[in-house]
Amino acid sequence: MNGEEEFFDAVTGFDSDNSSGEFPEANQKVTRMIDLDAGRSGRGGKAGERPPQENGIQTHRTCLPAPMFTRSDFSVWSILKKCIGLELSKITMPIAFNEPLSFLQRITEYMEHVYLVHRASRQPQALDRMQSVAAFAVSAVASQWERTGKPFNPLLGETYELIREDLGFRFISEQVSHHPPISAFYSEGLSEDFVFHGSIYPKLRFWGKSVEAEPRGTITLELLKHNEAYTWTNPTCCVHNVIIGKLWIEQYGTVEILNHRTGDKCVLNFKPCGLFGKELHKVEGHIQDRNKKKLFVIYGKWTECLWGIDPAAYESFRKQERRGEPWRKARQGGPAACPVLQGDGPEKADSDEVDDVPVVQETVQVIPGSKLLWRINTRPPNSAQMYNFTSFTVSLNELQTGMEKTLPPTDCRLRPDIRGMENGNMDLASQEKERLEEKQREARRERAKDEAEWRTRWFYPGSNPHTGTPDWLYAGDYFDRNFSDCPDIY
Repeated sequence: MNGEEEFFDAVTGFDSDNSSGEFPEANQKVTRMIDLDAGRSGRGGKAGERPPQENGIQTHRTCLPAPMFTRSDFSVWSILKKCIGLELSKITMPIAFNEPLSFLQRITEYMEHVYLVHRASRQPQALDRMQSVAAFAVSAVASQWERTGKPFNPLLGETYELIREDLGFRFISEQVSHHPPISAFYSEGLSEDFVFHGSIYPKLRFWGKSVEAEPRGTITLELLKHNEAYTWTNPTCCVHNVIIGKLWIEQYGTVEILNHRTGDKCVLNFKPCGLFGKELHKVEGHIQDRNKKKLFVIYGKWTECLWGIDPAAYESFRKQERRGEPWRKARQGGPAACPVLQGDGPEKADSDEVDDVPVVQETVQVIPGSKLLWRINTRPPNSAQMYNFTSFTVSLNELQTGMEKTLPPTDCRLRPDIRGMENGNMDLASQEKERLEEKQREARRERAKDEAEWRTRWFYPGSNPHTGTPDWLYAGDYFDRNFSDCPDIY
């Protein structure tokens, strides 16, 4: 079998947290997902089969069907020791290192804090809009805090949709390429206030003690009322101590958000950990106009919250600080600054040493006169036993009664390997994963025999309308729900 025929499940990180037994449901208020085809009355199932209602509001589940599977019996080093410095798209990993979500569903987690986009659309001043967009860009990576399990690689042609009437958006994504793996997505506000789209193809490398995901692909947000488009690329994510020691995550790199209409730019520096861990999770930056004049200073942590202040007040406070005057601590703290998962890897690499886990830092300290731009949502109390999912994430793979009648056959919720893992049946999940991979290899061989090219269904290759760079663009018509020509991938 040659390299073109092989299908591999790329690695993004590993979890060594052990958990077993039952766990309680989160005592947290949940929100509503509408029936995915509410406009077609004959396809939602019988009235008695509909999900529970509370005061007329459809509720989401608050926990997974089964607790997280222990990973302590698996050796990462035996798999990765020959892969130092290599790109990881062709490394097969045991299913135990996955989390029960497809990468397409993980992309959807961008929308957890979509209220920031609605807020930006309502703000009359361009500077205020950029502040909200910057907060949205930071919030998009917040769900990765403590998430060291890897999502399932999407199959070619796999899709995922999410409609959240309570949050005011609908979302569609498709795996448009396998070599290289590219995921395209499109979302729009139900009140026609925004369009959010992009294509993502992160490059992953193993560096002996860590796995690094370098972001590739442009993210675009359009605020329709203001005729504005913002573009940016996510920071680099790194998971440390994948072989031995305590797992911990950092994000680093510069994110530049450009308002293509006004020329305003927000420059956000995701700080690397640093020698003594003082910079762990910190985000600092500023908004500048087209003439590079600083208009606003932003600071905080991507694991916690984001604040902003006038540049003059910021500089004045820094001068006072250098003279020895203390910071004033925030009264409302976020989660602990050091997101460390406990547990040791099964084997130690020869002459290898762990990356020291940074000491626990204090919560974000607030400069007087600052305004809060964003704060992370509180996670459910049983999150550690649910792959450290947020409440929003817990609901992503929920398959409500009657929903399969409205979904295309390519939707992630219908993948049997992910469903098996979510239900705690790891043997079934592993068997189904191998079956799906072999089915995809066979389909590729048949296309090669017939000299046929793969045709995407909902996206097409083109140029980003604002940057001119290569991108995948939404073709439209998904929500007309004509799924007769969808491929059979499961």
